Amino acid sequence: MIYFYLFFAGALAFSISTLTAGGGALLLLPVLSFLIGSSNVAPVLNLGNFIGRPIRLFLFWKNIKWEVVKYYVPPSIIGAWLGASLLATMESNFLQFFIGLFLVSTIFQYQFGKKKRSFEMKLAYFIPLGLIVPFITTLTGALGPLLNPFLLNYNMTKEELIATKTASSFFTGIVQITSYSFFGLMNKELWIWGLILGIGIGLGNWIGKVLLKKISEKSFRQLALLFMVLSGILLIYQSLS
Repeated sequence: MIYFYLFFAGALAFSISTLTAGGGALLLLPVLSFLIGSSNVAPVLNLGNFIGRPIRLFLFWKNIKWEVVKYYVPPSIIGAWLGASLLATMESNFLQFFIGLFLVSTIFQYQFGKKKRSFEMKLAYFIPLGLIVPFITTLTGALGPLLNPFLLNYNMTKEELIATKTASSFFTGIVQITSYSFFGLMNKELWIWGLILGIGIGLGNWIGKVLLKKISEKSFRQLALLFMVLSGILLIYQSLS
């Protein structure tokens, strides 16, 4: 039954994730903690996410902003490797708390959805983001919404945001999975769980693409903003509990 639950949870979470510009992994955090134990969440979640990304890449390939990927990916390799090296020894709760505060603050940055951009995002800013965001996501297993404010401020369409984020995360995922294996954080059981989860995530990506066509750019931004705030609240709660 655990295989069915992993598959179904992955499909449902990432159907929603496509409409909210990410956050599917964050939705899966409490589910996976209950099903497989909190210590296994980060490697299984990142493996499942990595397996599901090729389908989303295929669906959104023509919308990728490659200039962002070129700036973001090289430092992300370092960030992901550092995060995996510290996973077994570093407490991530304090990181979740402060990131949760940042995500909650986005509703004020965008004036409750009235502003299209909260600051001017320059291409060079993706270099430090490439180091910081993968470092944190490798430690926690989720935090997709963390990159959203910066991509939204780069004035992307809904398809461009999802495509660019997926492409950047795909290359980071290669380093994450390699790092987990190198530091002895993966075993046969975790590989199977991650594979089943990834198949469900792939299905969810396809369903999400179908649903995405039915909403406007404004509705997409509003959903993304709402989910960033909800994600922030969830992170704060999890870090305190």
